[in-house]
Amino acid sequence: MRIIDLTHTISEKMPVFPGDDSPKLEAVCTYDEHGFKGTLLTMFSHTGTHMDAPSHIYANRTSLDSFPVDQFIGKGLVIDCSDLAEGQKITMKYIERVKEKAEQAEFLLFYTGWDKYWGSDTYFGEYPTITEEVAGYLIRSNKKGVGLDVMGIDSLSDENLTIHRKIFAETDIVVIENLTGLGEIGTELFTFCAFPLKYENSDGAPVRAIAILDK
Repeated sequence: MRIIDLTHTISEKMPVFPGDDSPKLEAVCTYDEHGFKGTLLTMFSHTGTHMDAPSHIYANRTSLDSFPVDQFIGKGLVIDCSDLAEGQKITMKYIERVKEKAEQAEFLLFYTGWDKYWGSDTYFGEYPTITEEVAGYLIRSNKKGVGLDVMGIDSLSDENLTIHRKIFAETDIVVIENLTGLGEIGTELFTFCAFPLKYENSDGAPVRAIAILDK
C-alpha cells in the first residue's frame, strides 16, 4: 500500500483567493511561559486545499457537517489534463479517453499540473477549468465529488460562479480545490479520502486529502 498526500500546507504566506484574508497562526501558549505550545488558528473556511459544500452557493442546500462521513471517501480517478495551456478548458474528450474507469469512479480529480505554480502570481492566472458539459456529466453520473489542482472550479474571471451554481443547484456533490500531487497517482482507480473539518453550518472547510494506492 502507498499513501500520497494531496494537501498543501497551511501557512501565513500561502496563496489565498483574492479578497480573502491570509490565515493567522498565533502561538498563544509557549513552552517557556506555559510548559506547552498552543496555536490560535484564524482562517477563512475556503483556505488552502479545501472542500466546497452546496451551501457555499445556496442558502438552503447541504452543508458539509450535514453529509454522512462516507461522502468523503470513495473510488477516485485522476484524469490527466496536463497538456492544456493557460485559458483552455477541460472538455468531455478527457473523460471519454478513460470512460470505463470514469464510470466506476466516485470522485474525478482533474490533473492540470497547475500546482507547480503554487506560491507564484501565475497560480492566479487563467488556469484550466471544466466546461458546463463536464459539470453535467458529473451530475448525471451521480459522483460524490470532483477535485482540481487549481484555485477554483470556476475561473477567477467568472464572477457568476457558473460551474459552482450548476453543480450545487440540486446535487449533493462536493468540490475539492487546490489539490496537489495528482501527477503522482497514475491512471488506475484508487481510494480517495478528503475529510473536512466538522463545524456547524459549514459552507466549506480545509481538508487533508490523500490517495491510497494498492501498490
